[in-house]
Amino acid sequence: MLLGTIGTNWITKQFIEAAELTGQLQLAAVYSRHADTGASLVDAFGHGQVYTNMQAFLASDVDVVYIASPNALHAQQAIAAINAGKHVLVEKPLVTHPSQLADLQHALDAHPEVMLFEAMRQLYDPNFAVIKDVIAKHPVSGATLTYMKYSSRYDAYLAGENPNIFTTKFAGGALMDLGVYLVGSAVAWFGKPQSATYLPHLLASGVDGDGVARLAYPDFDVVLRMGKTTNAYTTSEIYFGRDTLSFDSPGELNDLRWLATDQTQQLSVPHADNPMVEEANFFARVLSEHDTAAFQRQWTLAKQIHTVMGDLRQGTDLIFEMDPK
Repeated sequence: MLLGTIGTNWITKQFIEAAELTGQLQLAAVYSRHADTGASLVDAFGHGQVYTNMQAFLASDVDVVYIASPNALHAQQAIAAINAGKHVLVEKPLVTHPSQLADLQHALDAHPEVMLFEAMRQLYDPNFAVIKDVIAKHPVSGATLTYMKYSSRYDAYLAGENPNIFTTKFAGGALMDLGVYLVGSAVAWFGKPQSATYLPHLLASGVDGDGVARLAYPDFDVVLRMGKTTNAYTTSEIYFGRDTLSFDSPGELNDLRWLATDQTQQLSVPHADNPMVEEANFFARVLSEHDTAAFQRQWTLAKQIHTVMGDLRQGTDLIFEMDPK
């Protein structure tokens, strides 16, 4: 299958490397607003054509489009790609407002041959499955999930610049960038919560630099701690009465430990050096086999995740420029 990409940053390069390792996807086209950045990406792989016109890119013979543009562009570009008859992989977050889910569903209904996936890499990590298996075997009594990482663009923001990831124009901030990993993990592990609330700490630009969320379930609560202006080294934890499953952030999943009163057990399993290999293998298999059941499962999960993401912003001052008025 021929792969086309939108976006030219480091994550796009990492995904192309992972996609080509599957043996079923090969880079064929790169869309970029700037020809030189597109050419730099193509040169890194030695093949592919650069497009600076979106219509021409979508009219090319690519089978699959991977979208890693600024957050605010994800939904509209995904709809354009679906309408062009392309399968679509969209970097998280798939949407920035839950109302966009209906627009995506409308496009998918009009093109039943097309599949759409949110590229949220931890969902396909083998350690993610280990955690899910533990949860299935033990009653959960609560959880605290943490993902706080000092952004590589925060110094530029402090210096008075306007990086996309710290603007309401492009739907930046902690919840949309790192918090979505936490929400996605919680919904995949525990299901859709009964209610969801968020206390964001807003920067002068209007986006959240950090924040704390609470997801309420019938028998327990899940606390989410997210941030882009500090580094956190505390672990994430899922509680099972006296015992605890401890691990690094749901966005990494390198070190899983079962902590019982009388022992500590290492549960981690090996995963690929490139953290996007497992999801690339999943996408390649589902698309090549046209596994519509797998597509429907992931699409249902994505809709649940982004309904919760919308619930978290309800009642806060975290508002993006493209939100419905």
